[in-house]
Amino acid sequence: MKIRAAILWEAGQPLSVEEAELDPPGSGEVLVEVKAAGVCRSDLHPVRGDWPTRTPLVLGHEGAGIVREVGPNVKSLRAGDSVVFCWTPSCGECLQCRNGRPVLCDRLEQTTYRNRLPSGATRIHARGVNVNHFISTACFAEYAVVAEEGAIRIPADIPFDVLATLGCAVLTGIGATTNAVKLQKGSCVAVIGTGGVGLNVIQGARIAECEEIIAVDRRPEPLRLAREFGATKAIDSSEADSVRADVVFDTVGSPATLSQAFALTRKGGTVVLTGLSRTDSVGSIPLFPLVMQEKRLIGSLYGSGHPSTDIPRLAALYLEGKLKLRELIARRYSLEQVNEALEALANSEGARGIVQM
Repeated sequence: MKIRAAILWEAGQPLSVEEAELDPPGSGEVLVEVKAAGVCRSDLHPVRGDWPTRTPLVLGHEGAGIVREVGPNVKSLRAGDSVVFCWTPSCGECLQCRNGRPVLCDRLEQTTYRNRLPSGATRIHARGVNVNHFISTACFAEYAVVAEEGAIRIPADIPFDVLATLGCAVLTGIGATTNAVKLQKGSCVAVIGTGGVGLNVIQGARIAECEEIIAVDRRPEPLRLAREFGATKAIDSSEADSVRADVVFDTVGSPATLSQAFALTRKGGTVVLTGLSRTDSVGSIPLFPLVMQEKRLIGSLYGSGHPSTDIPRLAALYLEGKLKLRELIARRYSLEQVNEALEALANSEGARGIVQM
């Protein structure tokens, strides 16, 4: 079928929104009509060349839509289902999956992180060549073919623009507070970086009833939003030296923010790193206090949990009025405006931009 898609033909160049050919879903795959897609910093990294990426490539990995067709051997979905995309379509069989860590599935390294579907195939074609699916999703397009495991069914009474952010920013941020670490009621938390993920770490800390939630950023607008999402203090990063928190979340993932996160952590405290940096970035921490003060440093990928159950649970929290989702949306764009959306993200304008098809 003919679709419109935003294609990265060369790193460092704008996306080209143009006609492409999309094959029908294969075995274990579904065709989804994309209704809305969040614009995440992980979409920006391939555009900037921060990550080695084979082009051409349809970007987009945080979104929601309606299943329009199911391929052979699909068991959990049917046409008409509302779904949120999950960019870690795990196999369920490898050691990591059997140990309850599906976001570390071994198959992801062989297919998804090479921008193929889990089958190893690509279903998109343009200008006479195959086009890759960014982390098995490719939802900056009118339609997407994804693996059954990459589409999580959600109640149909939630608007798609609200659903879009569940598939990455919300799951990554809140999951870090419930799975990577289990925040304790009354604890003190600091969050470095108050973009889409950081705001959801703040929401997770609020839901956990933390006594102090300190937002740290260098931009006034994200700090203002942080207070709306539950931060008890909002501090410019240049003035945060006196902060000492039980848990510090680094949602930026740069060498500088990692060093700051370690410095802001109390004795016996934990640094949780959720931000993805350039693949060649190297951070440093002082080793003496790591031992003498028994600090811990852990990484958290995609909420460190089970997306197939965590995403519906987060949707339920929204329906119960306990989770802000619509408030995450600061800007709306058409597919033709996707480059404007990426530019706003690069300029750190805060919260989330949404591409609506």
